Amino acid sequence: NQIPPDNIFKACEIENIPLLSTSQSAASTIELLRIQLSKKLAPRTTMHGVFMDVLGIGVLITGESGLGKSELGLELLTRGHGLVADDAIDFVRIAPEVIEGKSPNILRNLIEVRGLGLLNIKTIFGESSVRRKIRLRLIVQLVRRSLINEYDRLPLEAIYENVLGLQIRKVVIPVSAGRNLAVLVEAAVRNTVLQLRGVDTIKEFMERQSHEIKKNIFKNHKKIKPSN
Repeated sequence: NQIPPDNIFKACEIENIPLLSTSQSAASTIELLRIQLSKKLAPRTTMHGVFMDVLGIGVLITGESGLGKSELGLELLTRGHGLVADDAIDFVRIAPEVIEGKSPNILRNLIEVRGLGLLNIKTIFGESSVRRKIRLRLIVQLVRRSLINEYDRLPLEAIYENVLGLQIRKVVIPVSAGRNLAVLVEAAVRNTVLQLRGVDTIKEFMERQSHEIKKNIFKNHKKIKPSN
């Protein structure tokens, strides 16, 4: 509620800069402006796929056209999970370690399935089946079975994909007849939750294997009798 000095008015008129006043305190105004500016100026990108809320984890399902991403999203919906966006997802890095994804307004609550066309998920499954936005924590890439040789069956190190400068955990799932992809995605999410809590199954297995090898070497060493 204070009137700025005349020199500030003149400077704003010369440079054509808006001059605003407020009845709020400086601290609250600065905090609100900081939040709004961080959202408006945050790095952002649009990615193709299906973005789901699976067990509270934001999962981006990607892969080439025709692999059944939307059908997988539809099956996950029937299992009680939520749709964030289909086809195009807007991602924004709202914090140093947080990427948030949501649907463009024109595609909100919609999913496109071959043979069925556009489905309004909110109308079909109800209010609880859709999410406005969620944090991206996992990328699930679907690949054709013929390409599986390009990927390790048992990767010894975690796979990551760079999104807006942040490394996001990634799993690669081959698509073939008879595989229940929804169950595999749920398992991948549960495993991701364990990894975020510091539980590394591959590392535990390698430690077990190393222990067994050392134990067998020790046994074999005891069996060898020294020659005269």
